[in-house]
Amino acid sequence: MPLSALRPHLRPTLALAYPVMLSQLGHVLVNVCDSMVVGQTGKVALAAVSLSVSVCTVVMVFGMGLAMGITPLVAAADGRRDVAALGRLLVNGVWLTTAAGLVLGGLGLLLPPLLPYLHQPPAVVALAAPWIRVIFLSLLPLMVFQGFKQFAEGLGLTRQAMLLSVQANLLNAFLCYALVFGKFGFPTMGMMGAAWATLLARGLMAVLMAAYVLMAVRLRPYRQAAAHRLLPDAAGLRYLVGFGSPIGVQMMFEMGAFSFSAIMIGWLGATELAAHQIAINVASVTYMAASGIAAAATIRVGKQRGLGQAEGARQAGFAAYLITFGFMTLMGLLLIVARHFIPQYYNDDPTVVAQAAGLLLIAAAFQISDGVQVVGLGALRGLEDVKVPSVVALLAYWAVALPLGYVLAFPLGLGAVGVWLGLLTGLTLVALLLLLRFRFRSRVPAPPHLNEVALAVR
Repeated sequence: MPLSALRPHLRPTLALAYPVMLSQLGHVLVNVCDSMVVGQTGKVALAAVSLSVSVCTVVMVFGMGLAMGITPLVAAADGRRDVAALGRLLVNGVWLTTAAGLVLGGLGLLLPPLLPYLHQPPAVVALAAPWIRVIFLSLLPLMVFQGFKQFAEGLGLTRQAMLLSVQANLLNAFLCYALVFGKFGFPTMGMMGAAWATLLARGLMAVLMAAYVLMAVRLRPYRQAAAHRLLPDAAGLRYLVGFGSPIGVQMMFEMGAFSFSAIMIGWLGATELAAHQIAINVASVTYMAASGIAAAATIRVGKQRGLGQAEGARQAGFAAYLITFGFMTLMGLLLIVARHFIPQYYNDDPTVVAQAAGLLLIAAAFQISDGVQVVGLGALRGLEDVKVPSVVALLAYWAVALPLGYVLAFPLGLGAVGVWLGLLTGLTLVALLLLLRFRFRSRVPAPPHLNEVALAVR
């Protein structure tokens, strides 16, 4: 597609993307802050954070994916100027994410007894179990935040969630430092202080995001449409679950592959697991930035589709691809240059730093693949195409990436590097398949948009 056709979409996409990028970064910066602060207490504690994050993130991303199903439906309804449908999406979306938060948070009571079966170092497991219980509690406020956030972002209101994420991260950083080391009159809690800081920060995010959606003047028409029926309706909930679940499953397949890779690396020892935590922590920062562009692609493609502009939706998607390619290329070069310096901010063990630097070199290699696959997912969500990408993720990560990583790491003796090479292969495969999928699907004219949500509203 010629650049001249994409140029009109570049500025609007960037205008939507940069607040979402900062907001999405807020989620991962919580883990970055926790890892940096806890890493100063020792490599075993850092390895425990790695194990905990690996377990918690798999569950968390399913909930976030479920919530992400709200955004393209809101964008399409906004394109049709269907205020009644938007009111129902607000009610159903918040009820769905709150219920999901309760269920996912409850899993935190069930998972710690299963940790010994992952065959991790005993000292790591002992530190990880209480951390997991507290972090899972924070999934309820996080999901409430997501319900309101995804609705607002579907309307193109992306700056509010960004500002709230920045505020919450500042609070998390302060509380994390204060509670881990006992500063400013707070008790010394060690690594558990970071978990409690995350819970408090996410609680603040939920309260402030709900207050914005429920009080902002510009959102009054949608609140008025929702006020006629404050309880969810079965048809609307079924549609949201049916649409959001494949997104959540796809994200679980992807994140589950990374989490299981951490478990495999944990079989090698605490040093390797600590190095993995540093490298994956850094790579997740650039990934979440790219996911902000993907969210903008969902909104832009979805709105164009709602307007019946098939070619506009196609151009919006490829504009997001172009932006992501440039951004992730720059990030890859930055990781190559800084790979020996970044790990020192997490831990001062020379062995950990050296191994993390080697893994960051592989992370630099998969930046473009990682960015292209996540923006492909975002663009396909805008086309309401969510089931096939889930199958692609399942096969690429679990049938290719993890088996290949295991063979390279253990029978062939490459260790953690082998696991990461397997992940690089899986990411590249997903990126190529989703690009081909978008090229095909974006050529298909959108049918008249009469879905179950609109029928339920009427």
